[in-house]
Amino acid sequence: MTAAALPAALWGFAVAAALFGAVWAASVVRRDASLVDRFWGLGFVVLAWWYVVSAGAPGLLAAGLASAWGLRLSGYITWRNRGKGEDRRYAVMRERHGRGFALRSLFTVFLLQALLLWVIAFPLFAAARGETIGGGAGAALATAGAAVWLVGFAFESAGDFQLARFKRDPTNRGRVLDRGLWRYTRHPNYFGDILVWWGLYLVACAHGGWWTVFAPVLMTVFLARVSGVTLLERQLRESKPGYADYVRRTSALVPWPPRRGAGGEDSGADRLR
Repeated sequence: MTAAALPAALWGFAVAAALFGAVWAASVVRRDASLVDRFWGLGFVVLAWWYVVSAGAPGLLAAGLASAWGLRLSGYITWRNRGKGEDRRYAVMRERHGRGFALRSLFTVFLLQALLLWVIAFPLFAAARGETIGGGAGAALATAGAAVWLVGFAFESAGDFQLARFKRDPTNRGRVLDRGLWRYTRHPNYFGDILVWWGLYLVACAHGGWWTVFAPVLMTVFLARVSGVTLLERQLRESKPGYADYVRRTSALVPWPPRRGAGGEDSGADRLR
């Protein structure tokens, strides 16, 4: 990123902070900090098109792919959480901090997510402001990126659909899902999410955005080691008695045929976004 492009990048953070600041204000009125989860995907949509419009350049492929992913994710989380009230993670924080939670959540929840979103969205910034690499290399990178994105989008969407259908059946209460994509990976949605961002990174590389590699790396680390797989599996081991057997026979993230002879009852993975 050149010094001349720095102000445009900082404006991107201002846009993300303004969006999540507005969501924070709504959360204070509704006493529901989990509104932030519903706007996570939508935040990338807003930022992608802000970069396109402010740069006065096409960059339509990256913005379009990010929009499809972000709108689906926000729509899914909104549908999944309807009528359920505040997520237990935020409810615990609210109880712990009492009256001070509203102001504290502005910084520790909403602006923190705005910062993460801004950093992870740098491939969208690079795609909007960079020039397409010539000699056919740019087109090849963009095509490869779109293909990787498509595989990831399919995994994430299908994984969410299969889990939602499974949880709608009351006979599955207390059990976990080990069919469909969940037979081959304990977290097909997280795996798909990671591929989506590596795909967007390749699209950015078609515009000289190779330097934004920190963005998909950060997303991968967060989903695999911090807020995704690690945090969720700690909860699942405590709440689902057959989960340990499922772990022994099923790949954590990258799809792979289940190991034989692990024993145990049918089990699978729940999800926390």
